[in-house]
Amino acid sequence: MTAQEFGKKLNDNISKVIKGKQHETSIIIAALLAGGHVLLEDVPGTGKTMLARAAAKSLDCEFRRIQFTPDLLPSDITGINFFNMKTQEFVFRKGSVFTNILLADEINRATPRTQSALLECMEEKQTTVDGETYKMGTPFFVIATQNPVETAGTYPLPEAQLDRFIVRLHLGYSKKTSELEMLSAVGETHPIESISAVLNRQDIVEASKEALNVHFGDACAEYICDIGDATRRSEKIRLGLSPRGLIALKKMSQAYAAINGSSFVTPDHIKSVAPYVIPHRLICKEYAVSRNANTADEIVAQILDEVTVPTEQFE
Repeated sequence: MTAQEFGKKLNDNISKVIKGKQHETSIIIAALLAGGHVLLEDVPGTGKTMLARAAAKSLDCEFRRIQFTPDLLPSDITGINFFNMKTQEFVFRKGSVFTNILLADEINRATPRTQSALLECMEEKQTTVDGETYKMGTPFFVIATQNPVETAGTYPLPEAQLDRFIVRLHLGYSKKTSELEMLSAVGETHPIESISAVLNRQDIVEASKEALNVHFGDACAEYICDIGDATRRSEKIRLGLSPRGLIALKKMSQAYAAINGSSFVTPDHIKSVAPYVIPHRLICKEYAVSRNANTADEIVAQILDEVTVPTEQFE
């Protein structure tokens, strides 16, 4: 199965539940194939959790959900060593993070100590408990949600945690036609109850391998570096794009090109994914504390307009 077939099959299945968000779903699929993680950020009721559940049900993989709360402990996520009275020895009980697809719901409601339990998991695909290292499953894909409006009882994600997410998405409200479709689909049971897995782990592995082998030319590499340099030189930005951000932009553009049936990356692919990869990694000087997302989005859009686009023939 090609990456393009994989993307279409998964997008079509998710569309049975989430109406009018095919582009946003494509970005999430690209993030999955790029080996990254997704942060869904929007107001309540826009379908963040439902989108994550629909994606998980469409894949024949192990799925777990963690509801983040202020009293959640790191051991609830990673696991704990407990003393077994029968065997008279310590036994490791795996936490919820040992799965293929993890839904971290309302991640910003947990304390920074608990949030940090995901740092090693998301970057190295492993976790360390009491000096012992345990590997995650393959694939390991985290979809986190948070409400950017309500701040009472929340803990903003630190830069290191935000940088672990390859993309950040804002779903927004659907168009009237999509909402009419949604209302028609909801009856005695919710549409999500009717969908089933259409892809398995091997399909993900094969599509991911193809996506990350998409040709990425020198001109595109230089273009990405120019974009990164522009964020660091901008007078409006205090913290520019990190090297990890450059790598994320490359992987996402390769995966996005693959699910769109292209065997090579073009500047258009880079510009399509950049608004999802870059803004959450920046800190604007005027809004260094509040991290106003709209401001970062506007600055990135301006940078993409100003940076010179390569003009060679991408064939």
